[in-house]
Order: sequence, then C-alpha cells, then structure tokens
Amino acid sequence: MINDWNVIVSLHERGWNQAFRVLQGFGLVSRSEFRNVLVMKVSQINELLETLREEMAKDPDRFDFLARLVPVSCTFNFQSPQEFESRAQEAILQWVPHLAGKSFHVRMHRRGFKGKLSSPDEERFLDTVLLEALEQAGTPGHISFENPDAIVVVETLGQRCGMSYWTREDLQRYPFIKVD
Repeated sequence: MINDWNVIVSLHERGWNQAFRVLQGFGLVSRSEFRNVLVMKVSQINELLETLREEMAKDPDRFDFLARLVPVSCTFNFQSPQEFESRAQEAILQWVPHLAGKSFHVRMHRRGFKGKLSSPDEERFLDTVLLEALEQAGTPGHISFENPDAIVVVETLGQRCGMSYWTREDLQRYPFIKVD
C-alpha cells in the first residue's frame, strides 16, 4: 500500500479492475487494507479533479466503478486517540481564515481504529475547535448541515489521517467527491 497517499477512492462492488485501468493514468494507485478502498498518490490534485470532471462528463459509464473520490491536502500518522485529536486539531486550524463568518461542518470517514475513535465524537470535537477559534478571531461561524458554505473532511485509514477543506462551489463542480 502507498503510505503517503493524498487521495482516497471508494469503489462499488467489483470495480477493482476498471478502477486500476482508469486511475493509473493519474498517479500511483494501490489497494488499501480496507474493502473496496484504494489509495492514490498524485502530484497535481487540481489536474486530477479537472480531468476527472471533464472525462466523466464525456463518458460517465467509464467511471461507474467510482463511489467517491476524496483528495486530501494534509496527512499525518497517529498511534492513539489522543495523538489523533492533537494532530487533527493542529491541522484543522489552518482553515479558520477560510471559515470566517461561514457555515460549515466536519465530516469524518473512519476506517480502522474501531472502538478507539468515534466518527461522530471526533466530528463534534473538531467542530468545537473551529467554532472556538473563529470566535476568538472575532469572525464567528456556525455549524450547518443544510447546504453549508464549506465542509472539512477527515479520512482515516488505520493509523493514517488525511484532511481537506471543500467549499460548496467545489462540491458542486466535482460531484464525485461526495463528502457527506
């Protein structure tokens, strides 16, 4: 498995062969230890997103293997729930300026670490971290699940985490990301 992945791909059943054929043109592709989940390492995430968007518009059936694809902009390893929270808190604060006065929520997709990390609990923790930081900056934001301005995505595969920030416009432009 690629250890320094920056894209997670969830597949529909029996999509492995087609996924490898199509995605290998974008970068390194590898199976993960989790069912129907691939990881990728690409050098240009924006190029990947734009090319996928264009190719999917031309030939959507070519991508029927794809359940969701989520690029991440920062990654880290963790060994314990406490280390996860510490490192996730540090990483998520980079988006405070982008969330000033906006509606948002955190969405976590956890694979592995079962019984040690709870996605809903970690989402609430990180939502609170952001709300407090925005309040301290004098630019309060608010949590919304109805058409928010942005979503912060947290993806874990075992003891590796990737995080990214997506605006409403990004998610409309790239519907294959599917963060919620």
